[in-house]
This record gives sequence, structure tokens and C-alpha cells, in this order.
Amino acid sequence: MQISVSLQYLPILLVAGIVFIIGVAMVTINKFLSVKRPYPEKRVAYECGLPPTGQPRHRFSIKFYAIAILFVVFDVEAVFLYPWAVTFDQIGLFAYVEMVIFIILLLVAYFYAWIRGAFQWE
Repeated sequence: MQISVSLQYLPILLVAGIVFIIGVAMVTINKFLSVKRPYPEKRVAYECGLPPTGQPRHRFSIKFYAIAILFVVFDVEAVFLYPWAVTFDQIGLFAYVEMVIFIILLLVAYFYAWIRGAFQWE
């Protein structure tokens, strides 16, 4: 029984191995065969076609990171809501109550962040 379960995963491991080998081969071939003609304009940081302004290594405001984290949190909420909505008729009342509690907790967090001014960009 153990051997048959292991053999079921053999095609997945084979494809993963082939993908890994092809990826390493592409990077290696590119390293050796690419044309290398560095010049000053090529080494300048690209900013939407405009000349760069300021120093490239400046600190970002903590609000930038806070908004990014809030975006991820609400994006994860959408990821959890979709499978729940697809299987809503099969999961029953318990899962419905759990999702309502989950959404209420996220709304509390959203209003807390709103009151604290996390969504205001200065």
C-alpha cells in the first residue's frame, strides 16, 4: 500500500524535476550567451521613463507598510470567502456562523485602522 501511494506522486515529482532543470538551464545559458554591453545609461535606475530623482536608498514611511499589510489582510479575506461561497450549500449553519464571525472581526480591524488614520496618505 505504501509503495502505491508513493508511485501516485511520481508524475508530480517528475514534472517538478523537469521544470527545475529547465529553469536552471535557462539561467545558465543566458549567463554565458547573453550580449554584455554595459554603458552608463543602462546602469541607471529606471523610473517610468523619467530621469531618476533623489537617492535610490531612502526610507519609506511606516504608513506605506501599514497599507500594504492591510491590503494583504483584505486580499486574504477574499481568498477565504470564495471557496466558502462556492460550497455554501454543503457546509451548513456552523460554517456560516464562523464566516460571519470572521467578517465581523475583519470589519472591527478595518474600522480600528480607519479611526487610527492608517488609510490617510500624507
